Amino acid sequence: MSYEQTLQYLYASQPAFHIVGSSAYKPGLENTRRLMAHLGNPHERFASVHIAGTNGKGSTSHLIAASLQCAGYRVGLYTSPHLVDYRERIRINGAMIPKEEVVRFVEDNRAFLEEVKPSFFETTMALAFWYFAQEQVDIAVVECGLGGRLDSTNIITPILSVITNIGFDHTEFLGDTLAKIAYEKSGIIKPGVPCVIGETDPETMPVFLAKAKECGILGEGLETTDCRIWFADQCGYLRRKRQRDIPDCQLHGIYQEKNIQTAYVALSALQQTLSNSPLRAPQKSKIFRGPRKGENLTGDAPTVSRAVINTERSGVLNTKFPTRSSQHKVLNTKSIALAFSQVCTLTGLRGRWETVREHPLTICDTGHNAHGIKYVAEQLEQMMPHYRNTRIIFGMVADKDISEVVKLLPANAIYYFTQPNNHRAFPAEKLKRMFEDEGLRTQDKRQNSISDERLRIKDERLNSSANELPRPACGEGAGGGATSETQVTNLSPSLFGVPTSNAQWGGFREGRGGSSFPTIDEALAAAFAEASPDDLIFIGGSNYVVGAALQSPYLTAPLTSPKE
Repeated sequence: MSYEQTLQYLYASQPAFHIVGSSAYKPGLENTRRLMAHLGNPHERFASVHIAGTNGKGSTSHLIAASLQCAGYRVGLYTSPHLVDYRERIRINGAMIPKEEVVRFVEDNRAFLEEVKPSFFETTMALAFWYFAQEQVDIAVVECGLGGRLDSTNIITPILSVITNIGFDHTEFLGDTLAKIAYEKSGIIKPGVPCVIGETDPETMPVFLAKAKECGILGEGLETTDCRIWFADQCGYLRRKRQRDIPDCQLHGIYQEKNIQTAYVALSALQQTLSNSPLRAPQKSKIFRGPRKGENLTGDAPTVSRAVINTERSGVLNTKFPTRSSQHKVLNTKSIALAFSQVCTLTGLRGRWETVREHPLTICDTGHNAHGIKYVAEQLEQMMPHYRNTRIIFGMVADKDISEVVKLLPANAIYYFTQPNNHRAFPAEKLKRMFEDEGLRTQDKRQNSISDERLRIKDERLNSSANELPRPACGEGAGGGATSETQVTNLSPSLFGVPTSNAQWGGFREGRGGSSFPTIDEALAAAFAEASPDDLIFIGGSNYVVGAALQSPYLTAPLTSPKE
């Protein structure tokens, strides 16, 4: 099979949650254990960091992976979902898994996959762990898919567990209270394994403390030397140290402050673990790589010994894994500072408050539930006075808390409602009606009911040089998405058959709701045709909206001169 045929086979033969939703969810670890045993238990051949949480898992995972990479480790990174390329889910030191390795894995294991019938996520995770073992990574940063306790990734015994935060998402699977959701996420906390919790909440904190005590990582209190659970937002000393020693991060967005703090506290815990007991290879250790294409493998797969994990009373985690020499591997302030300042470049992370065009300033973000979008909305509100108009291209999937989201986004913006191209999509026209029912109205600039102070700030900014306008971005070199200001805004809307007048679109007049578009390309075409160079365009609401936008000609093709 070709790579394209292999992907088609995986999507057709295995339920994918990001496409079909809840019918793809398979709680429990039975299938995963069978897959791992079939592959020789590759997850036992490398150290790992396990990351769960409602939001921020991806950013935190990339920050930790980049820091370990800059410290000299060979780092595997497993995340989900992908935005543009399936192979984004599986990386080593920022490089995506080669296409031929995806093909090889599926061809070599196709009969077993058809027997076990795993989910798309389970197969992708098995592919990741097999690839990491084959390539002899020193350590893998593994992001949970959904929940924690019953998530497929929970077969690993990490050297550190991280839970970023708890919010309402996937409540049909995880529970309808924060405490219930926290219980599911706390399932990744393991006996003797240090743990970092990103955000403190009075409803969830007791859940985590009870689990920590059960796992022997909580002493008589949080201040004792026996305690190996940290709440990152309570670590004031580490926050001050980070702000002093690591001032720059390539991830922008006000919500990233929480993720940056969580990642930094996690790395501080890892520093202690790795400095006291560096990863080292036992003698005569062998990696089960599996048969190469064309080879016959007779008999049982080679026995893969279980990783040795000893936890001493001192709280230092001593670990032996079949990895490279620990010489020249130093996780310190210098390596962390370098990693944070170049995290997008090093890991290929995209879609986190990422600037993809300069004029008009165009930003995309993958926040996709009320817990995450409240920070997006707050940052948009702060930026809006500095731009002529704010245009929001927005779409969601149906299993999110949409009624809460519509209450959060700015009222005085021009909306282009759209929808992802999958079965979970929430219809754009229905989303438009929900926004209208909530009282949002898209109006001309002259009719926007904003304060005199905001008008004054806006006028000052419009009279200043365009170069003085703020330009938040994921960072220079962040996936190659940004386009220079000489390549800006006038692709013809007719490219996608989009009408070219306000009347044909339904208009943006006072008393009218935003317009709806069946495809993301059409929404982009309308927004760019209407926009001036001094406008702000935001794209978000769903990973899949952002992913489709990043592939659109409106964000990838060179554009003509700016519209005056």
